[in-house]
Amino acid sequence: MFEIRSLKISLAVKNVFLLISALVIALVFCYINPFSLDEKASLVLSIATLMIFLWVTEAIPMPIVAILPLILFPLLKISTLEETSRSYANPVIFLFFGGFILGLAIEKWNLHKRIALNIIKKTGTGGDKIVLGFILATGLLSMWLSNTATTMMMYPIALSVIAVISQNQQQNANYAYFNLTIMLSIAYASNIGGIATIIGTPPNVAFIGYFQNKYGMDVDFMRWMMLCTPISILLLIALYLVMVKWLYPSHIKSDQVSENLMNLKVKELGPMTLPEKRVLLVFLCTAGLWVFRSLINSVQSAVKLDDTIIAVIAAVVLFIIPSGDKNTGENETAILEWSDTGRMAWGILLLFGGGICLAETLENAGLIQILGVWLSGNTTNIFILIAMITILSIFISEVMSNVAQVIVFAPVVSSMADSMNINPLLLGIPMTLAASCAGMLPMGTPPNAIVFASNHIKMKDMIKVGFIMNLIAIGLITLFTWYLVPIIF
Repeated sequence: MFEIRSLKISLAVKNVFLLISALVIALVFCYINPFSLDEKASLVLSIATLMIFLWVTEAIPMPIVAILPLILFPLLKISTLEETSRSYANPVIFLFFGGFILGLAIEKWNLHKRIALNIIKKTGTGGDKIVLGFILATGLLSMWLSNTATTMMMYPIALSVIAVISQNQQQNANYAYFNLTIMLSIAYASNIGGIATIIGTPPNVAFIGYFQNKYGMDVDFMRWMMLCTPISILLLIALYLVMVKWLYPSHIKSDQVSENLMNLKVKELGPMTLPEKRVLLVFLCTAGLWVFRSLINSVQSAVKLDDTIIAVIAAVVLFIIPSGDKNTGENETAILEWSDTGRMAWGILLLFGGGICLAETLENAGLIQILGVWLSGNTTNIFILIAMITILSIFISEVMSNVAQVIVFAPVVSSMADSMNINPLLLGIPMTLAASCAGMLPMGTPPNAIVFASNHIKMKDMIKVGFIMNLIAIGLITLFTWYLVPIIF
């Protein structure tokens, strides 16, 4: 008990020290003014420095850092409270809100388990095939749910599979390698699958929100998938080959015990329930509208759909449609009730609002333009610039929150693109995709941290696999961006 209390005290002292350090650094920037900025720009840079430092160190919760502009900007007369708060109601926040609600419904009625178990069952029960099943199931789910939620859904299933497989003890089989690869496959496939769709991972939503707000241009859901889904699929294939066929082959063969486990798990779920069917119907309709939105808008003029409207419609419908759950008796409830939203990541929505607000203020103060012009003046080859941005983004995200990273760098790369008179998506998309591919360290993304806590992964193994996957991701993202962005967008 004493050790636990001492640990809590030491963490509190550390966070206070970090907070004081952040304030000191911000004040130094403000009063020294090393870049000879005007007063307003100097204040904005100081606040940006404060927020970035607190985001990186997580001395206080990231969503709390995100609402600091609501206090500091009006107090320091940088902008009014009305102007500042407008960013926290950006349409992209409601897009992610709808995605969160849809994910809650899928999780509540166990549709995610049915999808995952049936994919694993189809792939077979050999060691390699089980890992492949987890990669496919996790990657597919992460396209539509947050990578953190997907990892948390798959994690207990993976532990159950590990427990049963370990009881078999086949000769010449390496069970430590199997445990390692199945855990890493969950984290990496969650990250990789998320880049395939706009709503798959928070950095995508953060960048699209900034881009649409700055340029007033829409990024079509289907066009994003045309570019990013092939990258995601190739990375998932590479993940399987790197781990299972190259670095950590387990040599576990298919047997009846593993097959019985999968069959038992599927049997426990029973036939698809009416609530599951209704959630699946809403999910398919929502995904269909996202994919074919442009086509629908082009063939009629009565209504104009966009991704946010579709997401909010789905969210509202889930609170209206009866669940059809026979276990509730006469008091039948809707698919979702408001109490279910207690499990939703409300902090992410605040984080997006704060990030959009900070980016807009930095731009209005002229700081982003100054940085973009300076950087673009030192690089003339666009292909090399795309590669450099991808490399920097993927390795910076190993130690910095990928959401905070995109929030900070989206204005920078956009300003660079503007000063070079090129499509801002040429620089923004690789920066965004690379931020979701960090795999070397547990703190790189929440999925990495979740699976690292299983004690089946050693740091050296995560660094080894993560470094190789980073190199593959850099190559694929750079090439796809260079060749396909001008065609698709």
